Amino acid sequence: MSHLSTQEQARQRFTEYLTAHGQRKTAERFAVLDAICSIPGHFDIEELHHTMLDRNKFHVSRSTLYNTIDLLVDAHLVVKHQFGDNTAHYERALHTTPHHHLVCTKCGKVTELVCPDLEKALSKIATPGFKKESYALYLYGTCDACAHKQHTGKTDTTNQ
Repeated sequence: MSHLSTQEQARQRFTEYLTAHGQRKTAERFAVLDAICSIPGHFDIEELHHTMLDRNKFHVSRSTLYNTIDLLVDAHLVVKHQFGDNTAHYERALHTTPHHHLVCTKCGKVTELVCPDLEKALSKIATPGFKKESYALYLYGTCDACAHKQHTGKTDTTNQ
């Protein structure tokens, strides 16, 4: 186990990635990475932008955010998700517990599912002629709250 914090390890990996790919190592890019390391769970670009303004008092343009996110995804430091809406969601990839996502098709709520038995089963799947790097599993359905509303006939008009 490394003695470096997750943030320090992420910075080190990002530095190595930027060097290997001939990219500039800017303060803005590392500020974006630091902000991502401070966010637990999933986030979108707007949440990241607000986090940088609120917590770090650091302003970067949305174009810098998008460009840096693309680099971080390519460096395998951030994972990009599309949960069925038109917004890309992201999460930190370094030192996260393997998990899957339960996505409610009614309200959009995303719940993480940690299932070691499923992880074990998926790791045993043979893929001849193909080197697995990563995967994502999304289960779509209805959350308990929406199922209860549907069953009782109550509707939520706050999102309409």
